[in-house]
Amino acid sequence: MRRTLALLALAALGYLGWQFFQKYDIAGWDALRVVPRGASSADSPAVRPAATIRIATFNIQVFGTAKLNKPHVVEYLARIVRQFDVVAIQEIRSRDQDILPRFLEVVNATGRKYDYVIGPRLPRGPNASNPEQYAFLFDQETIEVDRSQLYTIDDPDDLLVREPLVAWFRVRGPPPDQAFTFTLVNVHTDPDIAEYEVRHLAQVYRVVLNDGRGEDDVILLGDFNVDDQRLGPLRAIPGMECAVVGVPTNTRGTAQYDNLVFHRQATVEFTGRAGVWDFMREFNLTLEQALEISDHLPVWAEFTVWEGGRPGAVAARSPTLR
Repeated sequence: MRRTLALLALAALGYLGWQFFQKYDIAGWDALRVVPRGASSADSPAVRPAATIRIATFNIQVFGTAKLNKPHVVEYLARIVRQFDVVAIQEIRSRDQDILPRFLEVVNATGRKYDYVIGPRLPRGPNASNPEQYAFLFDQETIEVDRSQLYTIDDPDDLLVREPLVAWFRVRGPPPDQAFTFTLVNVHTDPDIAEYEVRHLAQVYRVVLNDGRGEDDVILLGDFNVDDQRLGPLRAIPGMECAVVGVPTNTRGTAQYDNLVFHRQATVEFTGRAGVWDFMREFNLTLEQALEISDHLPVWAEFTVWEGGRPGAVAARSPTLR
């Protein structure tokens, strides 16, 4: 009798398991989750703790009219952007001024409310080759920007080919005096002289930190064209931390170029969660299909919505730099 009951129980469990896997998949590598079969985990809301935001950087690789005229590529790009609250974009290359408005029409076609701020074409000058623009895309439902504070780093000695774009943001939701505020510094070094340019990023960090706004949360993010071990004086500042360490960020999985860099004692809002968003795996693409989107993968980091890391906390003072 007991043997019969055990067999019946096992059969029932097997049937229930079969029914479960007919309807659901187990998805996600960094955080296991269950999604209905036929639903795209890449399109579902990002799995994250409550009261957090995700900031990302993404070199879209020659983002211009040619790429915008490929609907399947644009749709993938839109799905990528929707995973994050703020995305720093590099390599916008177009003479047209409507690249981002047209792209955001696709991003917002699902009912989202993303907007953008954009910088000038760099490098400047009639003889400049491959000029490009930096931009920040952000979800207006979770993030606001102070457009009056947008500026490009002044570089009178021409130490950088493309001077970083600086923008000041605040999280929506908490009371304004308790909401996480932060400065993002969008960086794209020239690959031919990246080792030289990164030597000056510590100076960029100090300039932004002391630009008069009293903002201690300064995050440099973008395509550094070097890995986390070769950031020179920037990484040597005591307390500086990289979001990803020892992980490839290019689509081929062979090198690390992209990162977010910030002062860990100042930016206590960092939750410790960060990663590389592998859209080739998420969308089940071949390498050739993925390279149509970009030869870079987005890199992201997660932060609490509360200034100082918790409700009512007092913001940390700017770190003392040597």
